[in-house]
Amino acid sequence: MEEVKAYIESGILELYVLGQLSAQECSEVEAMAAKHAEIKAEILSIELAMESYALENAITPSAELEDKILSQLNPAKADKIKSEPKIVPLYNDASKGKIKVLRFALVACVALLVISIAALISVYSKLNSAHDQIASLSTQRDQFASTVSKLEFDKAGMENRIAMTETNEWATVKLAGVKNSPKAKMLVYWNKINKNILINYAAMDLPKTDQSHEYQLWALVDGKPVSLGVFGENAKEAVKQMETIEKAQAFAVTIEPMGGSQNPTMEKMVVMGGVTI
Repeated sequence: MEEVKAYIESGILELYVLGQLSAQECSEVEAMAAKHAEIKAEILSIELAMESYALENAITPSAELEDKILSQLNPAKADKIKSEPKIVPLYNDASKGKIKVLRFALVACVALLVISIAALISVYSKLNSAHDQIASLSTQRDQFASTVSKLEFDKAGMENRIAMTETNEWATVKLAGVKNSPKAKMLVYWNKINKNILINYAAMDLPKTDQSHEYQLWALVDGKPVSLGVFGENAKEAVKQMETIEKAQAFAVTIEPMGGSQNPTMEKMVVMGGVTI
């Protein structure tokens, strides 16, 4: 049945009715019609539709055309012929056949055009729907990946904090927000043995910086600030190692131009914390 349906929708039956097929192709169509009643019925339906269309669009000769034809006849017989009603065909038999074929062809073309436009609209609608679904899935995938990455980052930071508190080798210094940024906070880990300094991104909440600035960590040593290096807002690892320091009374973070400054910009300080060890 699918083969018969595809054969009917191929348009070959319309070409058969219009006489546009070769002798071999006509024989194939007639063989299919003899084999399948659906195809035979479809051919009859097409013939009736085209015949109906031709009859509906038939042209009746005007009175002016009749007078013109009579004037070209024998003048002596013109009045007699004119007095006797006579139907004068607008086209000869050969022309009439060609006109009929052309009309059938026009009907078939219009029908195929309508079907093609409907099919294109349907395909376009489905493509747009598929595109929207793909875009939505891509967004959801990116959001999921971002969430997983953040959870893994926080997990690494938490594991680091636990490891630091379970040993006496590390001292944890809490840096709290100052007047300009009261909600800011971060942790600094100071190794009592080798004097290494680590910061924990997962336990950090600092004011945002622009593209031309970054954070700079300072240690207050005997009343003088000593730079321990710069760091940005984002990091691939939860923990970052800074410069070592033998002793310090306090730690602080300021926002400085990219690359850091020789001296801290005090009005740009965001957190500070004293050392209790």
